Amino acid sequence: MEMKKRALVSVSDKAGVVEFCKGLVKCGFEIISTGGTAKALKEAGLKVIGISEITGFPECLDGRVKTLHPNVHAGLLAMRSNSEHMAQLEKLNINTIDIVCVNLYPFKATLAKGADFAECVENIDIGGPTMIRAAAKNYQDVAVIVDPKDYSKVLSELENGGVTLETKKYLQYKVFAHTAVYDSLISNYLASQLGITFPDEVTFAYSKAQDMRYGENPNQQAVFYNEQFIRKGSLSSAKQLWGKELSYNNINDANGALELLKEFSDTPAVVACKHANPCGVGTGKTVHEAYMRAYESDPVSVFGGILAINGTVDKDTATEINKIFIEIVMASDYTAEALEILQQKKNIRLLKIDDICAKRESTAFDMKKVYGGLLVQQYDEGLIHNGDMNLFKTKASIEVSTLPSGKEKTVYGLGVVTDRAPNKEEIDAMLFAWKVVKHTKSNAIVIGKKGRTTGIGMGQTNRIWAAQQAIAHAGKEAKGSVMASDAFFPFPDCVEECVKSGITAIIQPGGSIQDKASVEACNAAGIAMVFVGDRHFKH
Repeated sequence: MEMKKRALVSVSDKAGVVEFCKGLVKCGFEIISTGGTAKALKEAGLKVIGISEITGFPECLDGRVKTLHPNVHAGLLAMRSNSEHMAQLEKLNINTIDIVCVNLYPFKATLAKGADFAECVENIDIGGPTMIRAAAKNYQDVAVIVDPKDYSKVLSELENGGVTLETKKYLQYKVFAHTAVYDSLISNYLASQLGITFPDEVTFAYSKAQDMRYGENPNQQAVFYNEQFIRKGSLSSAKQLWGKELSYNNINDANGALELLKEFSDTPAVVACKHANPCGVGTGKTVHEAYMRAYESDPVSVFGGILAINGTVDKDTATEINKIFIEIVMASDYTAEALEILQQKKNIRLLKIDDICAKRESTAFDMKKVYGGLLVQQYDEGLIHNGDMNLFKTKASIEVSTLPSGKEKTVYGLGVVTDRAPNKEEIDAMLFAWKVVKHTKSNAIVIGKKGRTTGIGMGQTNRIWAAQQAIAHAGKEAKGSVMASDAFFPFPDCVEECVKSGITAIIQPGGSIQDKASVEACNAAGIAMVFVGDRHFKH
């Protein structure tokens, strides 16, 4: 039998498919199609061979079975260079299929609209993945297209003698990348339905958002991928209003600022960030007041930094921002006057992020790639998890004599552990500093007053250096400030530094075998200390 040039076309995304099939017909191909695709092609005036004419069997089970048939798959998998294969096709009267154009049931779109379990399962494609995988396996003989962006390339090569082997290999790769993402979406959805948090085997699906000019350093190539579903309040949902493309470091640093900003959803707040660490944080009655407090926290480090703002940037705030060099401003919105002012700076990037303080979804995980593996954990949600939420009591809730002497007892009931209890102003300042230290690289110390940081020490290999760094940054502002430590004090030396600088209250997890020494040092100096029982390491 004479083999006819045939293309099998069955797509859920019909963008460009009519024009593509018209081009195939001009190149001498017959078109085989199914269901809605066949209807669309016929309405466009194209002659179509129904899939049932090929299989000799009607579509059945509400379309669940259409292409799962030897007449289709033998035509896809027969190797043209294998004489035995071709002889078998001749004997079975099966024609080869040389082009496959298929994209899959819209499982992602079905999830995105919040469909129930039954509808999601019904939108798991079976025949489509089977066909394109079969065609891709036989890549040397079959060109398989899953992305409408490849239509023009395939047609161009067909018009010039045929699809090249190089292009067929590229199309083969795209098939298996496409089905891997598709299966990842399905498996992760099914795991979530079963409440499986950490499965034995896991894959994650991402799509390229943009190429980076380079990575952390110019000798490193880099790219930014978005999750398949855009998360509210994330950089993937940002709209860039002004400035050149973001860099690898920009995105990493900006994410750190956004994570901290989410702790302040109930008040105007500004986070100034540098190298993914906060360098100044302020809250206030207005965005302008919050910005000034953040700026005054560290006017040196903020230069060339990133700002995250959970409100609308107005004229006065924009005027202040423009007095220094800022890499990026992320905000809920901008007034027209503020945009006009900020756009006077050529090198600033302006991002608008709706729902900038949106909390993370429960299905989101914190991941860190290590060479040869992947670390996955839940996000560090919340601030204080253990014990009575009535943190601050008028009298010491844990007597020094009852503090543990062994490492095995590291979790405490919440409360004051010193003779002096903090006053209301100190309480507010400690809770503020505790939010900031949670998002500062360990070892981390944050000192501050109500509504603003005064000094931040981060990323040190011992806690005393972090404390000294924070106090040095604060200078005279250390007096009357409070201190937050992301983990316990192993020695009383940090308290001794607080005494020297005039810090009046300390919030820390507790849990050191040296806790008693730190508490006694606080009592001797009249410093209030609170144990919260939770640490917030950030590495």
